[in-house]
Amino acid sequence: MNTSLENTLLGAIRNIPDYPKSGVMFRDITTLLGNARAFRRTIDELVHPYAGSKIDQIAGIEARGFILGGAIAHQMSAGFVPIRKKGKLPHETVRIAYSLEYGLDEMEMHKDAIAAGEKVILVDDLIATGGTAEAAVKLLRQIGADIVAACFIIDLPDLGGRKKLEALGVDVRTLISFDGH
Repeated sequence: MNTSLENTLLGAIRNIPDYPKSGVMFRDITTLLGNARAFRRTIDELVHPYAGSKIDQIAGIEARGFILGGAIAHQMSAGFVPIRKKGKLPHETVRIAYSLEYGLDEMEMHKDAIAAGEKVILVDDLIATGGTAEAAVKLLRQIGADIVAACFIIDLPDLGGRKKLEALGVDVRTLISFDGH
């Protein structure tokens, strides 16, 4: 990795110990988002490999994926599709249930948000266990999306999420990794 990029990201991401529970190091990107230079560099780095490619839609996972996805969609002249928690979208939706640490949750998107065969990049801030991203991939494929890649700022490789997506045949792009969780 480019050391300049790594230094920019390390300097812009706040680490919060024991949040949301003891033993977890929370990687807070709100400080990165508030740093215009770091935010711009992050978006540029996420877009770069796909510049010149025909990408139809950027799908962002609630909520930080909306911020990143909107900026990436703008940069790539693509549409933006929100993937939200159940019950938040006003029109006809498709839905998928997925496992969380302590139970199940559901996410959904508008049924007509992506046409079959459209090229899509999935975006969120961080990949950890991969449960949410894996569910988003399955949801997108359920309506016929051609998933070009899944992009994240942060990878927590010890938790195995990247491997889950790669096992589904998804190209995963991350900008920085942190050991542990």
